[in-house]
Amino acid sequence: MRHYKKGRKLGTDASHTKAMKKSLVGALFLNDRIKTVDARAKEIRGDVDKIITWAKKGDLHSRRLAIAALGDKELVREIFEKVSQGMFADRQGGYTRIMKLGNRKGDNAPMVIIELVTEPVAKAKKDDAKPAAKKSAAKKAAPKKADEAEEAKEAAEELEQIEEAVKEEAETSVEAADEAGDEKAAVEAAETAAEAAEAKEETQEAEAAAEKKADEAK
Repeated sequence: MRHYKKGRKLGTDASHTKAMKKSLVGALFLNDRIKTVDARAKEIRGDVDKIITWAKKGDLHSRRLAIAALGDKELVREIFEKVSQGMFADRQGGYTRIMKLGNRKGDNAPMVIIELVTEPVAKAKKDDAKPAAKKSAAKKAAPKKADEAEEAKEAAEELEQIEEAVKEEAETSVEAADEAGDEKAAVEAAETAAEAAEAKEETQEAEAAAEKKADEAK
């Protein structure tokens, strides 16, 4: 039973597996890419990420840990120098890439290429998304403004009709008051005429608002 034994079974004993992983990691840092079996490539990814993280810290303790993991002082010095010069500076992980090659002839083992990802991270441009959002918002706002202008125009027409009706009623009331000579009827006629004047002012204001909204909609 493999209790407390983390990792993949690579067909070797513990000491052989440890030496093989150390050799593969060193070869990857030397050549930037290696060809190996899929299970072995996936098994060394964690070790590669760990060494790069130590190199980013750059202190003495991290350097000693990297030397213990790789067993090569010159290779560790080269890795730490590259990282201090800005390599992997914009990455917080994902330092390796695995590309599948198909199965190997003979034992049909899945073969892959594992390589270090050295190209800079492509940042998304937020400024390009803002004009598109503004255009879509303008397109949505334009029909709304046109509807508001039409509603204001209809309201102005209704007020104009009401004004004409009130005006006709006032004229009729004044004529009737003049004929009858009744003071009360004359007062009512004057009030009706005042209401007609107010309705006319409201109509003019509504028309001005409708014209303004129509201009804004254009």
